[in-house]
Amino acid sequence: MTSTREHRTRPETASVAETLRVAIEVALPTLAGGVIKRRPAAMALAGKLQFDRPAIRLLRRLRDRHYGHPLKLRVPGRSVELALSGADVKRLLAGAPTPFSPSTVEKRAALGHFQPHGVLVSDAADRPARRRFTEAVLQPGRPLHELAEPFAEAVAQETAVLLGSVTRELDWDTFNVAWWRLVRRVVLGAAARDDTTLTDQLERLRLDANWAYLHPKRRQLREEFRQRLAGHLERAEPASLAAVIAAAGPAEEVAAPDQVAHWLFAFDAAGMATFRTLALLAGHPAAADRAREDVGGTGPARLSYLRACVLEAVRLWPTTPMILRETTEETSWGPAGTTVLVFTPFFHRDPDLPYADRFEPDLWLDGRAAENPALVPFSAGPAVCPGRDLVQFCASTMLAGLLREHRFEQAAGPVLSPDRPLPATLDNFHLRLRLLAG
Repeated sequence: MTSTREHRTRPETASVAETLRVAIEVALPTLAGGVIKRRPAAMALAGKLQFDRPAIRLLRRLRDRHYGHPLKLRVPGRSVELALSGADVKRLLAGAPTPFSPSTVEKRAALGHFQPHGVLVSDAADRPARRRFTEAVLQPGRPLHELAEPFAEAVAQETAVLLGSVTRELDWDTFNVAWWRLVRRVVLGAAARDDTTLTDQLERLRLDANWAYLHPKRRQLREEFRQRLAGHLERAEPASLAAVIAAAGPAEEVAAPDQVAHWLFAFDAAGMATFRTLALLAGHPAAADRAREDVGGTGPARLSYLRACVLEAVRLWPTTPMILRETTEETSWGPAGTTVLVFTPFFHRDPDLPYADRFEPDLWLDGRAAENPALVPFSAGPAVCPGRDLVQFCASTMLAGLLREHRFEQAAGPVLSPDRPLPATLDNFHLRLRLLAG
């Protein structure tokens, strides 16, 4: 029986040609770029050829042709649907964990490489306790975490080290080293600051995870990573999330190392968003000047405009290009086990949006973003990213430190200017920014 908790619009069935085009123009480029760990070479090609642009055009045509109804793709042996309306995105994300579970067969196969017990892929019995634990530590809904003061101090110190290492140009590799030092400090404590082995192990596991069930699991490496991570957590260094975890109770009951592995994974995407935001501000001097007005001292602050800039960077170039849900029962979308796809670049860059290809941070301040249920930089609904506020705090605080006494301009990469449409795909790995005096 169709659930009464979600809409009853029946999906239309795609033609074979439409299914093939979705596979070639949407799914394959997304997979090639790396859904768990981005591949720099693939992202360079995607940026050069602007892979997301034809994908957005295709989905717009499909939406118009099928009147915005969900589209059933002709996938042999699988029930797969494609969401084409903002209303459907809202219903899907609001329906977690039932009837639309975030734990899909694809995610379980991929995340099983390094966090098989993470909350995102947990079953109905284990998920509530793991979600409560995650929220207790990350504190979503609070713009300033209870450890905001020591975290802001760590950001200021690592930003100063970063600026001291840059003589003329800031590239991704240099920025990323500084970002991971900060992440390890925030999550695990200052003693983990230089533990590159830990995050290198995670990177290797995540590269394998890109292949999901097509790549054998490196069980020994995963166990080495888990033990190394557990050692940092057991130390429970004050002024770190590890200390909050220790205060939250027995970590074994909620598979704490797996939850932390997911946080580290998510912080990687946050670094990409932060660097892209800096590049956008380098190309939009008026926005950069406004951001500087928001910057005060080095202590913790809400930095509303800079947070809006970060959200806008994620809207323009979603760090999660494909949101997946799996039905737990028969619904109007199909039988239990149906996979539903939400291609976020289409909804974030819908050509019908007047701001589709512009840098428009005020969207997140004046209510326009809240009125559009398809703008989901951190997902939405009960499975919304629990680290969204902490990520925005770390990103905006680092940006404030970078902008406080310095200006930046683009030295390499596509032009990010208010005078032309912004690229649909942005390769952050090959961006370079020139450092100028403030």
